[in-house]
Amino acid sequence: MSTRSPATAAPATVPAAPATSSAAPAAADLVRCRWCTDDPLYVRYHDGEWGVPSRDPRHLFEMLILEGFQAGLSWITILRRREALRAALLDFDPEALARTDEAWVQDRMQDATLIRNRLKLRAAGANARAWLALPDPVGLVWSVVGGRPVIHHYAAPEDAPVAGPEAEALSRLLKRHGFTFVGPTICQSYLQAIGCLMDHTTDCHRHRALAG
Repeated sequence: MSTRSPATAAPATVPAAPATSSAAPAAADLVRCRWCTDDPLYVRYHDGEWGVPSRDPRHLFEMLILEGFQAGLSWITILRRREALRAALLDFDPEALARTDEAWVQDRMQDATLIRNRLKLRAAGANARAWLALPDPVGLVWSVVGGRPVIHHYAAPEDAPVAGPEAEALSRLLKRHGFTFVGPTICQSYLQAIGCLMDHTTDCHRHRALAG
């Protein structure tokens, strides 16, 4: 994975971690990627969402917006404000966000529960319009990995590039279609989050499950 905090992916409601039993190690005892702290939000995200292949257009759009909001911040900040962002950003509905204007941005700038960044709020609306203009946004995103997850076998998080060739390609594609806050580093984290790049480290319990 990239050296910035990881991003996200999968349905908005993150699936619960598998129930433990006497035959299985407790969730707290499982080995995870080193970037995952013991914060329950982070553990839940890591175990149930990060790196899981997603082709749900609504989820892919949500993750793209959240990755843009992460710029300059930690991912745990985004996770802690995810539900507030969901409420403020119209449930990440691209059709609703596409209709937002400067008055809407100004209104959100008064909300202390949000990440109050005027450029990021404007980008949410602009990216929604760009998303809706794509004939097949899901196909475009997955095209940079040939339609199938790229399975990596990194021993440590720092072994992954900050922005690999797939992220560079996606950044160019999205910028060409009018998206903003989609630089290569953001795209790297996005591709990891939605499972286009499976970058759980080899010692992580999720690597075996997702490497297939």
